[in-house]
Amino acid sequence: MNSVLAGVALQLAALAVFVLMDTMIKLLTAGFAVPQLMWARFVFSFATVAVFLWATTGSLPWRSHAPWLQTARSLLLCACSLLFSTALAHIPLADATAVGFASPLLTVALAALLLRETVSWRRWTGVAIGLCGVIIVLRPTFITGGVAPHWATLLPLGTAILFAFYQILTRRLASLDDPRTTILHTSFAASLVVSLAQPLVWIWPSGGQWAVFMLLGALGGIGHGMLVLAYARAPASLLAPISYTQLVWAILASLVVFGDRPDMVTLAGMGVIAAGGVLVALPSRRRTNP
Repeated sequence: MNSVLAGVALQLAALAVFVLMDTMIKLLTAGFAVPQLMWARFVFSFATVAVFLWATTGSLPWRSHAPWLQTARSLLLCACSLLFSTALAHIPLADATAVGFASPLLTVALAALLLRETVSWRRWTGVAIGLCGVIIVLRPTFITGGVAPHWATLLPLGTAILFAFYQILTRRLASLDDPRTTILHTSFAASLVVSLAQPLVWIWPSGGQWAVFMLLGALGGIGHGMLVLAYARAPASLLAPISYTQLVWAILASLVVFGDRPDMVTLAGMGVIAAGGVLVALPSRRRTNP
């Protein structure tokens, strides 16, 4: 039980870090191309994790029992970040985060199908309700009266699909590798891939901007490190619904930092998503013999 509670606490902390990181990325898209921001995010994330592990353990636990799975997981995260960060350049943070919350719902389904975790009919119902909320936030024409949604609204949906598989691989690797190994590999393959694009987009940062780049990477390393540790301590089907608390932080960041106020359609969709998430997150009742 203590291990599960620790996993929940780590998940909550990781979500707050992710909102802070997304806020920084949205601010930085005004002056830098998304691939350059992803370079900073992954390269400095890898450096942060490597320095921390070396300082605390005297070694880098690099050897993996499933190196291809580690590579696939890192590349999935890279694709997720590119899609979501591109969306942030065009739509409000709260809207992008809301659409991205198809991911916890999909993770519950994939945990049942791929990891054979037990998911009750009540949780399946919550998944269905939550996905209806995502559809509302996506604003199909039958909701908006013929007005098509912004094309960038679809990017977080792609992020959600890919991130669900990323979470499943995180849970799978928890039984194969030391969590420190998975944390170390999280940004490695992604760093190599985004580095290839830099000659096409590079703008030389100022001294202060270099500091922000390093902070961006450090937040990424810390957040995903906590996520790995969380999934090593608690089931994916339990942790995924807790991600809905990120909606609150995203709305606050949108209001305070960017002055974006979610409209009624977005708020309604968020409410439906949250309702489905609460239904999924409620603990299962166990019958006891009298």
